[in-house]
Amino acid sequence: MTTMRVAQIPSAGAPFEIVERPIPEVAPGMVRIKVAACGVCHSDMFAKEGAFPGLTYPLVPGHEVVGVVDAVGEGVTRLAPGQRVGVGWNGGYCSHCNPCRGGDFFACEKESHTITGTTYDGGYAEYMVAHSSAVAVMPEGIDALDAAPLLCAGLTPFNALRNCGAQAGDTVAILGIGGLGHLGVQYAKKMGFRTVAIARGADKAELALRMGADHYIDSQAGDPAAALTELGKARAIIATVTHGPAMTAVMPGLAPRGSLMVLGAAESLEVNPGMMIGGSYTVRGWYSGTAIDAEATLAFSALNGVRPMNEVFPLEDAEAAYQHMMSGKARFRVVLSMT
Repeated sequence: MTTMRVAQIPSAGAPFEIVERPIPEVAPGMVRIKVAACGVCHSDMFAKEGAFPGLTYPLVPGHEVVGVVDAVGEGVTRLAPGQRVGVGWNGGYCSHCNPCRGGDFFACEKESHTITGTTYDGGYAEYMVAHSSAVAVMPEGIDALDAAPLLCAGLTPFNALRNCGAQAGDTVAILGIGGLGHLGVQYAKKMGFRTVAIARGADKAELALRMGADHYIDSQAGDPAAALTELGKARAIIATVTHGPAMTAVMPGLAPRGSLMVLGAAESLEVNPGMMIGGSYTVRGWYSGTAIDAEATLAFSALNGVRPMNEVFPLEDAEAAYQHMMSGKARFRVVLSMT
């Protein structure tokens, strides 16, 4: 084989088209992956709609990529052909700039605009090439279709929970039971937190409890912060929603020195300084993570049985898969299968 199928965006805002392209060569420091599955994430809209500066088209999106190493470039020693691997949002880092030297690889100054499937071609394809620093090794015991969404939708709440300051036995709330939230509830429960799920409507209660929540709060039925206060308040709230007022509404339910971890990209967020001072609260944004964080996410998920709820589409139906995801009707992740 010398060619591959890809689902590419010919220009900003245009529908996907399925085309044949040459299988890419592998440069030094790079890894070529034969893709098995790729998640369709809401952040793919940055590529689809041209909502990120400096994009070039045609462009292949996709940053929840799972496959097998097909070839490695010169200088790559950590990875070898035949290994099962994954690639997430973080497209690599230089290891030499000041943030990297301080361990903040996500803030790499040289590679800060290297985003899988946005600033270079991603996983809506039968093959892709990634920087070796972006590649996570997959554990045994987890299927490619299940693993793909974990590289973004799973990694983000998993990593936020690891860094929220709560300890096993503490109360942690997951705000929003959607693509990220249904995984966040599972992770929180498996990590040993007293887990409270908060979402709009009574219809999400059964799902939230099935995912592992100890309590469910319907934010439409009353004041969610008051309900959280009745439960003793939360050491951390993991906000997966993209609605600023919904985040603001739950903040009084934080325990002293509690943290609101903002995962959803809301347009704005209103915070009461007096309330923050009085409770010594922290509002913190959380980036998804790098390859080593992805490896931890995948290992934890395989060990503890955390799995996404997926709807699977073939690669040739990439446009339908994307539109289904954007409609908000998917329950809860959309995944492209290459086989």
